[in-house]
Amino acid sequence: MEKSMKEIILQAAAEMSENCQSMDFIMAKEERHLPDKGVVIRLVKGLRRTIFPGFFGDENINILSPDYFIGDYFTRIYGELKTQIEKALHYEEHDSRTMEEISQHAEEICGIFFSRLPEIQRMLMKDVQAGYDGDPAAKGREDVIFSYPGLFAVYVYRIAHVFYELGVPFLPRMMTEYAHSRTGIDINPGAVIGEYFFIDHGTGVVIGETTEIGNYVKLYQGVTLGALSTRKGQDLSGTKRHPTIEDHVTIYSNATVLGGETVIGEGAIVAGGAFVTKSVPPYSRVSVKNPELRIKDSDTRIELTTTENKEGLWEI
Repeated sequence: MEKSMKEIILQAAAEMSENCQSMDFIMAKEERHLPDKGVVIRLVKGLRRTIFPGFFGDENINILSPDYFIGDYFTRIYGELKTQIEKALHYEEHDSRTMEEISQHAEEICGIFFSRLPEIQRMLMKDVQAGYDGDPAAKGREDVIFSYPGLFAVYVYRIAHVFYELGVPFLPRMMTEYAHSRTGIDINPGAVIGEYFFIDHGTGVVIGETTEIGNYVKLYQGVTLGALSTRKGQDLSGTKRHPTIEDHVTIYSNATVLGGETVIGEGAIVAGGAFVTKSVPPYSRVSVKNPELRIKDSDTRIELTTTENKEGLWEI
């Protein structure tokens, strides 16, 4: 006899409940809750209004003084931010700390975070300038702030990186994955990125956790700064797996640079489509060896063949 829909649903629910019990990480820990992703995203959106006052809200900072607006906003979000940090710390705690001690730690983290926001703002202003200087299509710095997905991804990264450095679980990755979902740019919050950083177009860019990027670096869409191999999984946690990119480097679209020992030297240029797994000297130009280019004239049906000799390139 065929089962009724009610019986099918009840059986499926029972089996899934059994699965959850067998995988303890799925079940919420007693009296512990993960941070609220919706609240974390709202905080990211709101903080952007303080970094770029007057751009993402209806406040008129010519009338309302910036220090009053920013100070008032920080005061209002402090409670929400502290609560989410407490949840994250409490969920991950394996020692005997009391909730009072965890709350005190969360307050200290909030204090450090707010004190570092002015420097984050200064860094982001330099990133805006890098975007404007590096893209002739930009009509002004306002254009970069409003419209460029690369800047948004870098903004979220710079916020999340502080929490990463302070050892806050969950929040940093929640933040950068929100940016990833919006822009297609995946920057791990653990990466270290210097000043005047610009991602042009941006879709498909991946920057791994242990990547180190210097100042005045420019990336184009599809660039991957990744690990050479991740087959060892968690055994590689905490090791340098991703490349180092020194100052004034440009990496063009769809290039891949892999490995913790790989260093792209200062001033180097990596051509689009390159696959780099070894270090590159400073001021080199890395190019994929050009394939033969065949052009067929549509009228005469004559094939013109050209090969281009890129003299002076660091071919791979």
